[in-house]
Amino acid sequence: MAKIAFTGAGSTVFVRSIIGDCMFMDSLKDSEIALYDIDAERLKESQKILSVLNANMNGNRMKIRTYCGPANRKKALKNADFVVNAIQVGGYKPSTVIDFEIPKKYGLRQTIADTLGIGGIFRALRTIPVMLDFAHDMEEVCPNALFLNYSNPMAMLTGALLHGSGIQTVGLCHSVQVCVASLLHTLRGITYEESEKHKITDKIAGINHMAWLLDFRYDGKDIYDELRAEAKAMVPKMCRAKKNKSANIVRLEIMNKFGYYVTESSEHNAEYTPYWIKSQYPELITKYNIPLDEYPRRCVNQIAAWKKQYKEILADPHLTRTLSREYGARIMNAVVTDTPYRINGNVLNRGYIENLPSDAVVEVPCLVDSRGVHGTVIGRLPTQCAALNMTNVNPQLLTIEAALTRKKDTVYQAAMLDPHTAAELPIDKIVAMCDDLFKAHGNMIPKYR
Repeated sequence: MAKIAFTGAGSTVFVRSIIGDCMFMDSLKDSEIALYDIDAERLKESQKILSVLNANMNGNRMKIRTYCGPANRKKALKNADFVVNAIQVGGYKPSTVIDFEIPKKYGLRQTIADTLGIGGIFRALRTIPVMLDFAHDMEEVCPNALFLNYSNPMAMLTGALLHGSGIQTVGLCHSVQVCVASLLHTLRGITYEESEKHKITDKIAGINHMAWLLDFRYDGKDIYDELRAEAKAMVPKMCRAKKNKSANIVRLEIMNKFGYYVTESSEHNAEYTPYWIKSQYPELITKYNIPLDEYPRRCVNQIAAWKKQYKEILADPHLTRTLSREYGARIMNAVVTDTPYRINGNVLNRGYIENLPSDAVVEVPCLVDSRGVHGTVIGRLPTQCAALNMTNVNPQLLTIEAALTRKKDTVYQAAMLDPHTAAELPIDKIVAMCDDLFKAHGNMIPKYR
């Protein structure tokens, strides 16, 4: 019987997905589930929904327990085989609001701000210390557990654990699973459901949210060049459209100019590169359909919808679910049963990608078995793809270093090397903005010298 601890278990929808998936795995049906969070109300909601699923789908075979607050964290983690992480330190209010509103005073606009950019940097600075606390507790009470990180900023958080602890860690993101399907849907109108009926083989590697579709086959046929030609013809028309504009224009334009399709969405990649959100050229926002302040908007809508959704879910006595695309349960099953399973995971670059640094976190194909997660060698990325990756790797590595050393100058350097921030602001404004963010976040971030 496996023990699965879930940190950030107040993320009820995600808990339902990952632990619900475990109910489809014979090897995990009898697991002990330890739900941990600092929000007692959300923790209770997650427990209720999982209990209904456990009864309806699993014959109440799982033992589900809750642990609230830092005083109970070690109890939740003790003897765990797997720890799934989905925390968001500071939540929507106050922290996410701060990450958007203070940069906005300096004229720096963002879309998502959870992975890179000034918002991603400060999200990492307040999250890394908490995750290292988890890791050090794990070193004491479950040193052999596998840590499955789903929290953003993925590369920074995963890298901080790999550099700052001895815990086995892999970072997981679902953008890889839907990469090819999104390209087919945007260019040819093929639905996600239809694409799943076809045999798709792919090779994807790079860094989280900026991994590259290096090649793929659709029913055994290489159609990549056909799609490249279609994108070059369609993007100008998409840019000129007055209504019903595609949400994927930035991504296709990156493929047009750099040759390869990128895994994460246009709203994300618009703030990972210096080309799209520019105060000097405001017309680009409309042209490329860039949703500024998108993440706060999503947060407000999700918070408003959740209470209604929670009541509706609990009112259904026959509540069940289908197996999701997420890797989590499949990874745990592979480890427990020693049945190899392939994923794309975020791991430390141990020669997997030759033209990215060895201390960077890369997203590459990995094989999972009873010995853990093993990355595979890709070789060299196309030069232009590695170059774009490096513009993101630089602030990632500096942010990790800043979090581990508590040096404020290193935070400034990370911000100065962020592509979008550097494209918009001079050095003195970047430093002043960082100082304002430190002040606004207060005790959410440890003291820096």
